[in-house]
Amino acid sequence: MLYLHDVWVNWFEGEENGYNVCSFHEWRRDDTIELLDQVPLLLVDPILFDYIENDLAELPADLLNDVYQKAILRKNHERTQLDYCFVVTDGKGIIAVDTIGYTVPIRKSRLIPRQEQLVYDMIADHECTKYQFNGKGKAKEHHILSPSPTYMQGLTRKERQLKQLLFMALDQLYESKNVAEVRYWYTEWAPEKYKEIQYMSFEEVWQHLFEETKLGWSDKHVQLCENLVKGQPFFERIWELEHNEKRELM
Repeated sequence: MLYLHDVWVNWFEGEENGYNVCSFHEWRRDDTIELLDQVPLLLVDPILFDYIENDLAELPADLLNDVYQKAILRKNHERTQLDYCFVVTDGKGIIAVDTIGYTVPIRKSRLIPRQEQLVYDMIADHECTKYQFNGKGKAKEHHILSPSPTYMQGLTRKERQLKQLLFMALDQLYESKNVAEVRYWYTEWAPEKYKEIQYMSFEEVWQHLFEETKLGWSDKHVQLCENLVKGQPFFERIWELEHNEKRELM
């Protein structure tokens, strides 16, 4: 088995979509960075890699057996064995995983560029390991609270977080079933359509609003998001943390 040593990781917990496991250039000063003294490296096929990177589902039992207690965390000069921790690649993407003792990839991290290059060098002459798993061939279903990667393409960490906040607010708006309210917000987004909006049903208005906001990110998106979350303490807190975020490492 291949091993990496002295690997810096920045764990993102409970993320089912790989776009929320931030690359090194998006790490922030207040992120918690840990050091893996050693960690097994696995080369797998692209289907399994995508399954691990973009889901929170059961990992193959054989994979878990292969990496059991082979990773070591170094913290304050102490070394601790981790039950199921490993770095996995398909030769293109790379991600570190720690199940924190479970059988699903609870925590995920990207690697720093130097370690990524080392991974590519190490696997150059190796064949991928084949593992059987239940999710093979199943297409992942996305929805407004687990948006498609297409909607997040090209966005920064801050923009992705704010866009997910916007989708959360839109989902709450949908659950309200309040036609007057949803007409108001769609008019805010597209004032030139005011007259026709007044004749649309709740479903039509909400669908138009979602379809027109789901791609890209602009000042118009920012304004809508800020206005939608006003008066909702939980959403406002997320807004304040992300909108004012300037603590990137790079």
